[in-house]
Amino acid sequence: MTPDPAMRGTAVQPTQPAPDPRPGTPVDGVDVLGSLSPSRAGDFLACPLLYRFRTIDRLPEPFSPDAVRGTVVHKILEDLFDLPAARRTPAQAGAMVQPAWETVLAEDPEIAEMFGPEGPEVGAWLASCHESLARYFALEDPTRLEPAERELYVETLLDSKLLLRGFIDRVDVAPSGQIRVVDYKTGKAPHEAFEAKALFQMKFYALVLWRTRGVVPAMLQLVYLGSGEILRYCPEERDLLATERKVEAIWKAISRAQETGDWRPNRSALCGWCPHQSICPAFGGTPPPLPVPRVAASAPVGQKVVSGSLVPGPATGSKVSATSSGVTS
Repeated sequence: MTPDPAMRGTAVQPTQPAPDPRPGTPVDGVDVLGSLSPSRAGDFLACPLLYRFRTIDRLPEPFSPDAVRGTVVHKILEDLFDLPAARRTPAQAGAMVQPAWETVLAEDPEIAEMFGPEGPEVGAWLASCHESLARYFALEDPTRLEPAERELYVETLLDSKLLLRGFIDRVDVAPSGQIRVVDYKTGKAPHEAFEAKALFQMKFYALVLWRTRGVVPAMLQLVYLGSGEILRYCPEERDLLATERKVEAIWKAISRAQETGDWRPNRSALCGWCPHQSICPAFGGTPPPLPVPRVAASAPVGQKVVSGSLVPGPATGSKVSATSSGVTS
């Protein structure tokens, strides 16, 4: 399948510099209720208790071969576009697998622990990375693409003072100015009944881009490298307004859970992949006690810091810097 020529990107300068681990934010010093990313919003929608474990308790989770494969493949697809178009070949991408894996491993050597008697064999796992890349080349021709931005950090502050933030894998800009938002997934495409859930992340990104650039993206594209499929959606302004209402509702639900301490589990098919079953009430476990709220000495009224995370404070909100560790993502 070749890409839509009308949506091919052009070589343009990024609208902001490449993000670093603690990117700057234009909302420093503004009253912010809190911060939400599509992944954390997705956690809460899937299971409020999982959101608590990851965002408030910050419980450690074992490395997942699937997740690490995603990290390696994403790095290769990002670095591939640093090369001249003629060199963006399947062979070149294949040659980048081992170096990319070594880079990821050097950044966190503990990743190697996922291999061994109870884990996958590293050679077979690396082969699966090659398979994901082969599926990518069957879906797109990177020699015909010049992405405007890659691994783009985006954020916007809603009128409610809720900060939305995240990283977009790729943004293509057509000569006409149309924007295509692209996200790579190393898993399989969802069943049609679950496509709306998969598109929530993309609509979240589209909402942020619309609020910051004043343009509704022409296309949202999910590239599934596990099954070799592409899911495309053309959003409208009403879609993004509905997404804004949804994220506001999610934040209100998170705030209620924080106020009441009611982080109930939601048992579903996704539980089979959850690393916290042993302490989940749905499986007979007992969660750890909630961290005792401690108000930082320097925190303004309204900001409460729990185990280093900003949690919903009074309705007046709190004046925070979004680059600090006190903002949840």
